[in-house]
Amino acid sequence: MTHDTTAPDVANTHQVFNQPAPLHGHNLYAGDTALREAVTRYGGHWGEDDLQRYGEVCGRPEWIERGFQANHYKPEFEPHDRVGNRIDQVNYHPAYHQLMQLAMSEGLHASPWTDPKPGAHVVRAAKYYLHSQVESGHGCPVTMTFASLPSIQLSPALAEEWLPKITDRGYDPSNRPHTAKSTVTIGMGMTEKQGGSDVRANTTSATPVGNGAYELVGHKWFTSAPMCDAFLMLAQTAAGLSCFLVPRWRPDGKKNPIQIQRLKDKAGNVSNASSEIELRGALGWLVGDEGRGVPAIIEMVAATRFDCMIGSAAGQRQATLQAIYHASQRSAFGKPLIEQPLMQNVLADLQLEVEGSVAMTLRMAQSMDHLDDSQQKLLMRLGTAVGKYWICKRTPHHAYEAMECLGGNGVIENFITARLYRDAPINAIWEGSGNIQALDVLRALSKTPAVLTTWYDELEKSKGSDTLFDTAVTRLKDTLRNLDDLEYRARDVVDQMALTMQSHLLIQGGNTVLAEGFLRSRLGKHGAGNTGALPVGVDVKSIIERGNPLVS
Repeated sequence: MTHDTTAPDVANTHQVFNQPAPLHGHNLYAGDTALREAVTRYGGHWGEDDLQRYGEVCGRPEWIERGFQANHYKPEFEPHDRVGNRIDQVNYHPAYHQLMQLAMSEGLHASPWTDPKPGAHVVRAAKYYLHSQVESGHGCPVTMTFASLPSIQLSPALAEEWLPKITDRGYDPSNRPHTAKSTVTIGMGMTEKQGGSDVRANTTSATPVGNGAYELVGHKWFTSAPMCDAFLMLAQTAAGLSCFLVPRWRPDGKKNPIQIQRLKDKAGNVSNASSEIELRGALGWLVGDEGRGVPAIIEMVAATRFDCMIGSAAGQRQATLQAIYHASQRSAFGKPLIEQPLMQNVLADLQLEVEGSVAMTLRMAQSMDHLDDSQQKLLMRLGTAVGKYWICKRTPHHAYEAMECLGGNGVIENFITARLYRDAPINAIWEGSGNIQALDVLRALSKTPAVLTTWYDELEKSKGSDTLFDTAVTRLKDTLRNLDDLEYRARDVVDQMALTMQSHLLIQGGNTVLAEGFLRSRLGKHGAGNTGALPVGVDVKSIIERGNPLVS
């Protein structure tokens, strides 16, 4: 007896519809009204054509896919070669190196230093903001390389040897001596187990060994991008905490004993390797003066904190454009999500956050372009601390709210919103967490009282424009006049400083609808509320349109 083994046709259970196609092929710059206006307002108009070009590059599907690949295939640590020689090598997926190559070729690590002019920092910040939306993890060594230059310049001999390679637009990830390379990347090693942000508690020692070199013995608890060619590190000398440039290879071509113990298993920022290292007599060269390590490395930290502002603002933008795009392409309960009043409230609120973040970030970039002006230098001194605190701290919840707009899809790893959410806390914690930034603001106010006068002078430009704004500024001044329990109240102080500055900048931007929406929702609160609690009367449709990635 024979049997028919032919399987019946499989039943077609359903058709896939009402699911938005992946967003790609869009121009991240052309579709970002807030960014385009800020670039022009703060002096970067001359970079418009280049930013339009790069916005198109960052929207290409192949670059978006590389961002996913770099996160899916995590870096792997290879301590020894196959016959047992210590190599301390971290291996990355090719997509990571491709992203690095793109960043370096675009000058994201060096352009304001190699071509300084009005607007140079503004244009570089705008380009980095676009680039970070593709993938943020590899931005860590890009930022550190960019930020290392002001510190290394404190030692002319080191600057002469290293700066041409630091500012070169090539990328060479090979594990070989820096002397054999024409381009290098620079990292940073500050924190240790026992101290964390309290770097004065560092125990790593540095002993002079002649010819201007020192031998470092100790450990670093959190050293990201360990394949950088050299690191700025803090260590104790007889004169106190000092800063050193420590290369991975000695001048004679032998490996410097910087030994990686393991890679961190992080919740986010997974494309970027972060390591624990031990220094077993590693050679280093003094940067600045002995005992002046914190002032020397703070030159680098100030720039890395600014890049944290850029990166978090970029994360907010990418999350918001994904939410707006999804809502414009999906229907529920009989009409498109983007036409439903409560969703409009949420989307507009997300966009308002982006507007304030972009305005503050590029305003500080403008100050960086004019550090020869004492007022701009003072404004940046407070602005990077306030901005780093506020923008980076607002981003995790912002990412979650945007993710919720996509529903269950938003938490799936092949939707970028999941990665944005995992990455969102990183900038708030690194380079000084929230408390450190708030205390730094108080330190600046105490050490250099003129910074507050400059801050008030900036806010004064919008006095009389809106009663909510005037009331908020008066409250800020009253808050700062009261010195009782000031450290305990530091976060509230910085909150007020950030919101009044963002409000001022949006008022100055000249878009009444936008400024009114921001002020009424941020300064005119009727109690604590989640995202999507904008008051009635805000022109949510106009605000959402500013964030629509497909509108230019």
